[in-house]
Amino acid sequence: MTEKRNIYSLIEKEAPNLHNILDPKDVSAFKELTQELRDTWTKKQIFRTETEMRFSVLNDFKYPTKAAKYWQCVREQNVYLEQLMILSFEYRKNAAKIKRLEKKLKEETDEYKKELYAIELDEKTFSKANMELTARDRMREIKVWSQLKEENDDGSFDTQNVNTHQLDSYHKIMRNKKETLTAGSSQPEVFNVIGQLESIERIKKERGLLESQKRKAISEEPNPREKS
Repeated sequence: MTEKRNIYSLIEKEAPNLHNILDPKDVSAFKELTQELRDTWTKKQIFRTETEMRFSVLNDFKYPTKAAKYWQCVREQNVYLEQLMILSFEYRKNAAKIKRLEKKLKEETDEYKKELYAIELDEKTFSKANMELTARDRMREIKVWSQLKEENDDGSFDTQNVNTHQLDSYHKIMRNKKETLTAGSSQPEVFNVIGQLESIERIKKERGLLESQKRKAISEEPNPREKS
């Protein structure tokens, strides 16, 4: 079975055609670097590494609680799931085009058309290998987001309803943003931060009063046994 994502043969096959766009010395250099370029293409970074996910995406300033981090992991993982599915459909269409080109190439008698079909076939074969490489890295990210979800799920928050944690999480986020405001901050920025922060604090206060009133009302209800 041919190794997925292997473009070594494609690079070797295309090397002679580089004479059309490169100087002879550059073509020779390319041929000498073929093995290295294959290795570079295979191990290149496509999407974010685990390190980038941890400090760049899930930074403590923007996602200050485990709940906020967990739900951002859910969003990120879902994006890559959707993209992997879309890529799978594209891969199937590309595979069908490869079959069609192979058939045309076999049946065609016109040399000019055969040459065009052969070029298109090489292009689709390269696209196939590139899709396989991309799919592998999308799956890697999906698995890492799963790991990060598990790390942040400490049982202290609701993992079924995203709305449950948001008031507390956004409260901390807006307090963090308030601390970055300076005399040079624009008026719209100040209004946005302070406005959201005060709104959150008002909502939390109102909810606290409502909960307090509910508890009081329950405690004041007469005991059915005492009534009887």
